Amino acid sequence: MSRIGKKPIVLPTGVTAQISDGAVEVKGPKGQLRQPLPPGIAFELADGQLHAKTVREDKDLGKFHGLGRSLVANAVQGVTEGFKKELDIVGVGYRAEAKGRQVVLALGYSHPCVFDLPAGIEVAVSNQTHLVVTGVDRQLVGQVAADIRALRKPDPYKQKGVRYTGEVLKKKVGKTGA
Repeated sequence: MSRIGKKPIVLPTGVTAQISDGAVEVKGPKGQLRQPLPPGIAFELADGQLHAKTVREDKDLGKFHGLGRSLVANAVQGVTEGFKKELDIVGVGYRAEAKGRQVVLALGYSHPCVFDLPAGIEVAVSNQTHLVVTGVDRQLVGQVAADIRALRKPDPYKQKGVRYTGEVLKKKVGKTGA
C-alpha cells in the first residue's frame, strides 16, 4: 500500500466525479477531464471524497496505488484551479506572438516557428518575450511547454533561447583567445 494512495481526495463544491470501469470522469467549473486508471486500481466515492484502493491484495499493485491517486487528484485540481507553466524568451530579436490557435515565434532561424495549440490549451503572450501556457490537463500543459521550449533550447554559452521562468542555467565558459 502506498502512503500517498491512502490519502482521500476531497471534492470541492461544484466538482462532481463519476466512476466508470477503468476511469474517473471529473467535472468542474473550468471543464471536464476523463482520467484512465492504472490496472488493478479502483476508486470509490464516499461522502464527498474519493478513495483509491487496490482491486486485490498484491504487493506489485502498490506502485500503481499512489500513481492512480495522484492522477485523479491532478484532474480534480485541474477542473477547479487549472494549471500553468511560464516561459521566457531570451535573445536579441527573439519574440513570440499569439495568432488565434497558433503561436508564432521568431527564434533566430531564417523562418518563423509556428506552433499549433492543441484543444484545451491557451497561451497568453505578454511583452513579446513572456509566455503563459494554461489548461486543465496537467500533463498536456507540461508537454506543450516542453515542446515550445524544444524549438530553441537555452544555449549554455550565450544563455539565449526559450526557458522556463525561474530556470537557472549553468553558464559554460567558451574558448579564450590567448
